[in-house]
Amino acid sequence: MTIVLIAIILLYFYLDRKKYNKSIYKDESKLSYFQVKFNKGLYGEYLSFRILESLPGYSKILVNTYIPKDDKTTEIDIIFIHQTGIYVIESKNYGGWIFGNENNKNWLQTFKNGHKSYFYNPIWQNNTHIKCLKNLLKDEKDDVYTSIIVFSERCTLKKIETYSDQLYVIKRTELQEVMENILADSRQVISPDRILEIYKILKPYTNVSDELKEKHIENLG
Repeated sequence: MTIVLIAIILLYFYLDRKKYNKSIYKDESKLSYFQVKFNKGLYGEYLSFRILESLPGYSKILVNTYIPKDDKTTEIDIIFIHQTGIYVIESKNYGGWIFGNENNKNWLQTFKNGHKSYFYNPIWQNNTHIKCLKNLLKDEKDDVYTSIIVFSERCTLKKIETYSDQLYVIKRTELQEVMENILADSRQVISPDRILEIYKILKPYTNVSDELKEKHIENLG
């Protein structure tokens, strides 16, 4: 029985790795299967990426983009450039119950054992991402941008209050449906040629050096 179980596990990893090696995510991230598979944050991004690349219409997707922010950088998890707009996605790999209000600086994460912790408002975090992106892409109108905060399947969004338009706080299980509804209700505002131009502008800010990544982390502290 143990041999059969081991064989099933090995087959799973073989097929899963084969699927990953054919993915656009691998080309964009330059990360190996095992780097992503055993990193909850990266694996969550990968799952979101797979959903986005399956959506209809011409698009380009970038991951882990280090955009200039004054004399520092800010890292954007996923940028989905589509004919209907630019979707800036912040991926959160949290467990427990999540409570948050768009206007509050910090949000609350609680667990069944009573443990509580606070984390910086991801809407504010993503607003900074979008502001820096606008500074870089000066020709795009403000209403082109949509902010999407995607939480993992591991948490429960217990009470989330938002007030702005073009803002979504969802779980990854909702991403497919939410994006399909957005695209269906939106008109084309970016041509395929412009999508490619934006992609080429932003691409150099991905796959950055380890030195820049370390500097980015230092600045966060």
